[in-house]
Amino acid sequence: MRKIRGLLLACSLLLAALTAGCGRGTDEAGGIKTVHIYQFKVEISEALAKLKTEFEKEHPDIRLEIQSVGGGSDYGASLRAKFSSGDEPDIFTIGGNNERDMWLEYLEDLSGEAWAKDVKPLAAEQMTVNGKLYGMPMNLEGYGFIYNKDLFKQAGITQKPLTLTALREAAEKLKAAGITPFANGYQEWFVLGNHNVNVAFAQQPDPESFIAGLTDGSKHFAGDPVFSKWLDLLDLTVEYGNKNPLSTDYNTQVTMVASGEAAMMQQGNWTQGQIDGIDPDLNLGILPMPIDDTPEDNDKLYVGVPSNWVVNKFSPVKEEAKVFLDWLVTSETGKKYITKEFQFIPALDSIQGTKEDLGALGSEVLEYTDKDQALTWNWSRLPNGMPQELSSNIQGYLGGKLTKEGMLKEFQVNWDNLSVQ
Repeated sequence: MRKIRGLLLACSLLLAALTAGCGRGTDEAGGIKTVHIYQFKVEISEALAKLKTEFEKEHPDIRLEIQSVGGGSDYGASLRAKFSSGDEPDIFTIGGNNERDMWLEYLEDLSGEAWAKDVKPLAAEQMTVNGKLYGMPMNLEGYGFIYNKDLFKQAGITQKPLTLTALREAAEKLKAAGITPFANGYQEWFVLGNHNVNVAFAQQPDPESFIAGLTDGSKHFAGDPVFSKWLDLLDLTVEYGNKNPLSTDYNTQVTMVASGEAAMMQQGNWTQGQIDGIDPDLNLGILPMPIDDTPEDNDKLYVGVPSNWVVNKFSPVKEEAKVFLDWLVTSETGKKYITKEFQFIPALDSIQGTKEDLGALGSEVLEYTDKDQALTWNWSRLPNGMPQELSSNIQGYLGGKLTKEGMLKEFQVNWDNLSVQ
């Protein structure tokens, strides 16, 4: 069924691209060509409008038309609708791995671009097929346990807890000092189904091989030692966490830490702006999420690429689209926007961001990445819909409706069902 749906989507998109290619981006008055950009990070839409002005000043023969769709909207559905209607963009944004594969027939090979050699290996992998790079990573993001350094000091914690035992000891000290150790936003499916359970996938000796094994039957959730260790960490966060974690949403979780009510939360550098809006002087850092007592294996953050710029290979202005992407990451103006205006962690080695640009959290993520102490994001490799099912099963366990064994059994049943669709 999945293959049939994929074929129908491919046929409709290909037909739309071939028939509509003549109607978009053609020469206008004065020889100006228009590049239509469709992207989902609404938080940078205002900065993109300023960037558009800067680019067009330097490139008077190219006009940018930028549309940002995100927030409460379903970007993926709206992107598919644009292609199906023939109103396809010249540049758009997609995720890597499975999403890359879904759109691969429509992606321009960008391997030959001058900037391609500068893409960090961790960022390039999720957009590479058979040695060819099909997208420019927008940025890097990373997560772990965000923590309040001053509350740690207040509780007498002098060293970063890099093992599960050390994390438990730190939680005990915080609790004794009258501080809630963990703010758990376990109402949110992505907190559990994307980020939390990713720990168990990323800590596998070979995550891709493990995921393939789950599909071909050579691997199983039940009895897997890494998943067993991950559950020890999950249990610890609940034992030392806020009341009612299953009814605590993202905003409440972040506010608890930003206001000093809780010392730690499982989140990423993307929370920096929201935290700064509550207390810009908060002394923050990011801790690893240890699952056992081997610090050398645990002293890592989970780092990945949330989205990628890609070029529609059927676009009549794809060369102009490439000019824009090249300018974005090679010109001083473009680099300034990436680090200072977007406050992105650069995914290219040729772009440097300062702590003032990236914030304390972004700077720590970049430091871990550059030291090769980063583990992978794997939810985009899972069967479609699996993260949501994982979250539902974990919530069932945390709510007392499933045992550990029952939860892992449900993981397997859902995986087997979704991987054959």
